[in-house]
Amino acid sequence: MPRRKLRVKAADSARINSELTELRTSLEIHTEWPEAVLAEAEEAAERPRLPEYDATDLPLFTVDPPDSRDLDQAMHLSHRPGGGYRVHYAIADVAAFVRPGGAIDAEARRRVETLYFPDHRVPLHPTRISEDAASLLPGESRPALLWQLDLDADGAVVLADLRRALVRSHRRLDYADVQRAVDLGGADEQLALLATVGRLREEQERARGGVSLPVPEQEVEETLHGYVLGYRAPGPADGWNAQISLLTGMAAAELMLDAGVGLLRTLPAAPAAAYERLRRIAAALDVDWPQAVPYPELIRSLDPEVPLNAAFLNACTGLLRGAGYHAFDESRGLPAPAEPGHAALAAPYAHCTAPLRRLGDRFAQEVCAAVAAGEEVPDWAREALPAVPALMASGDRRAGEVERACVDLVEAELLVGREGEDFSAVVVEVDEGRPGSGTVQLREPAVRARCDAASADGSPGAAPARLPLGRVIDVRLTRADPATRTVRFATV
Repeated sequence: MPRRKLRVKAADSARINSELTELRTSLEIHTEWPEAVLAEAEEAAERPRLPEYDATDLPLFTVDPPDSRDLDQAMHLSHRPGGGYRVHYAIADVAAFVRPGGAIDAEARRRVETLYFPDHRVPLHPTRISEDAASLLPGESRPALLWQLDLDADGAVVLADLRRALVRSHRRLDYADVQRAVDLGGADEQLALLATVGRLREEQERARGGVSLPVPEQEVEETLHGYVLGYRAPGPADGWNAQISLLTGMAAAELMLDAGVGLLRTLPAAPAAAYERLRRIAAALDVDWPQAVPYPELIRSLDPEVPLNAAFLNACTGLLRGAGYHAFDESRGLPAPAEPGHAALAAPYAHCTAPLRRLGDRFAQEVCAAVAAGEEVPDWAREALPAVPALMASGDRRAGEVERACVDLVEAELLVGREGEDFSAVVVEVDEGRPGSGTVQLREPAVRARCDAASADGSPGAAPARLPLGRVIDVRLTRADPATRTVRFATV
C-alpha cells in the first residue's frame, strides 16, 4: 500500500528533528549496528560474489529522488529489430553480499525493511552495502540481476529473461530531470523511450482494468510564521518509472507461478461498500464521479496537484488494505494462492525490485534467478520462504506505526497554538459501533485527525450526534500536543 510520505524541507528544523529523535527512541527503533554486522559488511563489500557475465557496456541509467544513495534499479531501453521495444532492468544483487545465516542476514530479518522518518532513514542493510558497495551508483561496476523484457509495439510482453550480470550505471537522474527533458523537447533517445514505453504500459494497465494511485507526497516546511503542510504531487515521469518496476514485478510473478515456487504480493478485490464510501467522500470533496465512470477511469482523470483531489487520492489508499505476501512451494506441499492476482494491478505481481530496502525481495530474486537459469532454488531461500510472509507483515506493521507517529507529530506541530480555531473538514471515517467518533480530513491545511461529535441537542451528558460520513462539516481544534503526538477536533 502506498504510504503517505513526509519530509522536512526547513533549513532550520532543530526542534522537530529533536522530537523525531525522541520518537525513534520511544518506538525502540535501533539505529545502531552490531559490530559483527559492520565487520561482515566491510568484508562482503571488499569481496562480493561476482557473476561471470559482463554487461558493463550497457549504458544503464537510474531515476531516483535526488538525495537517494540506496539505488536498487537501473534501466536501458531500445527499439527491437523488427518492431517493439526492449527493456533491460538491472536490480542490485543483494545476495552477492549477504551470507545466508550470517550476521547481516540475521539483522535484516530483524529489521525487515528500511524505515523512513522525515529527517532520517533507518536502513535494512548497513550503509557500506546499501548506499555503497551494492548500490547501482554511476560509474561503478556492480553485481546485479539483469532482466531483459521484450515488448511488442503496444507494450505487451513477448519475452522475459533474467541472468546474473556485472553492470555499470552510466548516469544518475531524478524525476525532475526526466520530466524537464521530456517537457522541453530535449529528451535524448533513452528518456524519450522511457516516456513512450511508460505510456504504453499505462495503456496496458488500463486495458487490464488496473490502476496506479498517484498518491501525493506530504511536505512540511517551516516558515517565519510556523510550519506549513502541503502536497507534492507525482508527475508523469514518476509514473513512467513506476511502470518499468511494475512490468518487472509482473514478469517475476509469472515466472514463479509457472515454476510452482515463489513469493507473491497479493491483494483481494475491495468490497462494494468500500467503493460506496469513496463515492460519498468524492461528493464531499467536490470530486465529480459520474455513476457510469469506473473507478480506474476516475483516478486517471484526477489532477493530484488539486488539493481536494489529493485528499481524495489519499482516501483511496483504503482500497489497498488487505495486501500481503503469499509464499508457495508446491513440491513441498505449500500451495500457490487460489487467487494469485493483485487487484490494483489486475495481474499477479511480486515485490522483487527493491532488495536494498525490502527483505522479501531478496528471496523472490533468488527464486527467479534459479528458475530462469534452469537450476534448483537455493536451499537457504527455499527453506526461508514459508516464514517470509509473517516477517514482511511484521515489518509492514512497524513501518505503518512509524508513519502514523511521524504524521501525528508533524500535524500536532503544525496546529499547536491554534486550539479553539474552526476549520472546514470532510468526515472520511466513522468508527464501527461508535457513530459519534471518527476521522476528518481538513480542507486546509492538509491534516487528517480524530474528531468527536457534539451531543445531538447540545446539552451536557446527552448522547453524541452521528458523524456524517462523507459530508463537509465545521470542526473545532480542541487539542494539539506534539509531546503526545495528539490532534483532536470536535464538531461545532
